[in-house]
Amino acid sequence: MSTDTTHLQDAGLPVTDLGPVLAGERHPLLFATVSGAHLYGFPSRDSDVDLRGVHVLPAEDLVGLREPEETRSRMWDSEEGVEMDLVTHDLRKFARLMLKPNGYVLEQLLSPLVVHTTAVHAELVALAPAVLTRNHAHHYRGFARTQWRLFERTGQLKPLLYTFRALLTGIHLMRSGEVLAHLPTLLTRVPAPSCLPGLITAKAAAEHGGAEGVDRAEAARDVESLHRTLDRAQADSELPDAASGFDALHELVVRARLTPASAG
Repeated sequence: MSTDTTHLQDAGLPVTDLGPVLAGERHPLLFATVSGAHLYGFPSRDSDVDLRGVHVLPAEDLVGLREPEETRSRMWDSEEGVEMDLVTHDLRKFARLMLKPNGYVLEQLLSPLVVHTTAVHAELVALAPAVLTRNHAHHYRGFARTQWRLFERTGQLKPLLYTFRALLTGIHLMRSGEVLAHLPTLLTRVPAPSCLPGLITAKAAAEHGGAEGVDRAEAARDVESLHRTLDRAQADSELPDAASGFDALHELVVRARLTPASAG
């Protein structure tokens, strides 16, 4: 299925370098999207490109004696010297992850930075609302705390931005039911600390630069305030307590596995 490269070009991604991703894969790719800093809206000049997606194993790989290769990864450098990183899961594993309160896989699935897509990708996107729950707040709360500890240890700007991004994504999801990972857009949807636009600009200079000029005590107060906002948003959320998409995902996995031609 053809892909509109407008979003990729707007994100400053090396569109012409992404074609070989598909040709070198051992199993059919159902989709591949861009995740990481490019998706979050604060890539640096030296950021690598994080590609994430789903492949589909043949049925014999799951019924034989050998352990199936449910997750595959490879890295290479583009012609411009940009590090490219591709990680894909088998469709069954990805569907199981979708049924957990895992915002990360939904961000990959719903990323507007699409490198490769198929009909199955479109079906997975359509099923995303059926797996969203108020418990996804736990994912974003935990991720934010991990990144904040990393910021406290390293003083780098990247984990600080990841902290704010995770909290704002979680708040917006609880309030609206929309998975939105792009920090500049989130700043137009959720009240946020006024320092964030400046931090995004500073991050563009270096992927692992320090957070010079950041008042750590003020940042800590802002983070704690957003945690409280996320707690309230979760308590007030209209999202369900449990996912409802199990049967539909099961049917999709079986169909895509047994009739590979339908996956295109």
